[in-house]
Amino acid sequence: MTGGRARTGLPVPRLGPYADRPRPYPPGHPPHVPIRPLWMCRACGQPWPCAEARLLLRVEYDQNPVELAIYLSGLYHEATHDLFRLNPHDGPTPRELFERFVAWGPYRRGMVEPPAVDR
Repeated sequence: MTGGRARTGLPVPRLGPYADRPRPYPPGHPPHVPIRPLWMCRACGQPWPCAEARLLLRVEYDQNPVELAIYLSGLYHEATHDLFRLNPHDGPTPRELFERFVAWGPYRRGMVEPPAVDR
């Protein structure tokens, strides 16, 4: 490694939260965890968290929604850093990444538009 880049030319991921969830289901199948720094699903190749990962995470954290929210928020932070370093000009916006990583989680609320101001 030279200058913080792997031999592939991709930036080296930071040592933030380790994306080891969801656990493989059924056991023995490839886990739906991200390949960093690309943040693509290792099992299906979709942007992570893919639909299968979201479903498995909801089941795995069913009794611990706060832990799921913290886990997703940490990974959102790491993905924002990784993806911006990969492509600072055409990558997803922070809002798009928030929708992808956090907004679907256990504390999802609809967007509230500010009230119109009558003048």
